[in-house]
Amino acid sequence: MLNVGQIEEGFVLDHIKAGKSLSIYEHLQLDKLDCTVAIIKNARSGKMGKKDILKVECDINQLDLDVLAFIDHNITVNVIKDCEIVEKKVLVLPKTIKNVIRCKNPRCITSIEQELPHIFVLADEQKEVYRCKYCEEKNTERF
Repeated sequence: MLNVGQIEEGFVLDHIKAGKSLSIYEHLQLDKLDCTVAIIKNARSGKMGKKDILKVECDINQLDLDVLAFIDHNITVNVIKDCEIVEKKVLVLPKTIKNVIRCKNPRCITSIEQELPHIFVLADEQKEVYRCKYCEEKNTERF
């Protein structure tokens, strides 16, 4: 059995789909933070069969919850203080996301104006559909 130690203060991302932890690590830019990160892949889970877990020892405020919610709003975010879970954050799909995904439409203004931010707006919450703010191109990219 694998044993990963407790963290004093930070957060644990639990119930990540198996194999997705490295993608989340990159999109949350955890490599740019000066903190301890433990990635647990393919852990046994009664609910999911297999799951990934990320343990990060740093302030939760350094985490972009909107990016995380866009990637998978079913992830459990446990906030840790003094080695205890003090809060469980519920993720909701963000209304807008900026510079997380890129518009694929070659006629979109973002293709011509390179410095423009790529902004997507939640168009259909039930189907989890995002559309480009500028050209309304539907996003098909999922992590």
